[in-house]
Amino acid sequence: MLGAYENFPENVHKTATFAISTSNKKLQQLLIQLLKEVNNKTFNLKEITVPTLPNSSVIFEFGIAEANNFNYLDDEETNKMLRIVQGRPFEIMDFYCALKYYKMQNSKKTPLKFDYYMIRLTFDKNLVRMQIFHERGPRYISPEDIINFVVNEITKMSSKKIIKTLNSS
Repeated sequence: MLGAYENFPENVHKTATFAISTSNKKLQQLLIQLLKEVNNKTFNLKEITVPTLPNSSVIFEFGIAEANNFNYLDDEETNKMLRIVQGRPFEIMDFYCALKYYKMQNSKKTPLKFDYYMIRLTFDKNLVRMQIFHERGPRYISPEDIINFVVNEITKMSSKKIIKTLNSS
């Protein structure tokens, strides 16, 4: 099924619930555009978390679920998803997130171990629940940092604050 990963883990590492002041369709469109925009973009680790690695950067790679696979959010996949959401928003959206870390030493970029996460968003009227599962890796960026990053980036993309954290566990 497009948008949902059939084997999403039951035991997650972080859950957060948000109130939204926009439609699920608009939020999903923003989210898809956001994840496509940050794909393969380099961020200083300080922009995302309190870094445990000095002089480090991170590159996000997001994919959206389709049954038992994840499709990388490139231009083609993004346009396909936006057309689908325009017709009918998803109830569940699952994403895979690879975090590729690099340390800069003497103008040389050295790769470090990567983190791999799965993210599930469940949409209800005026509420969204985000669940994060850390599959493997050193956890240089925590599940909470990912939640904060996504929420902050959505807020930057929107002309008004459309998402507010209700609780997090």
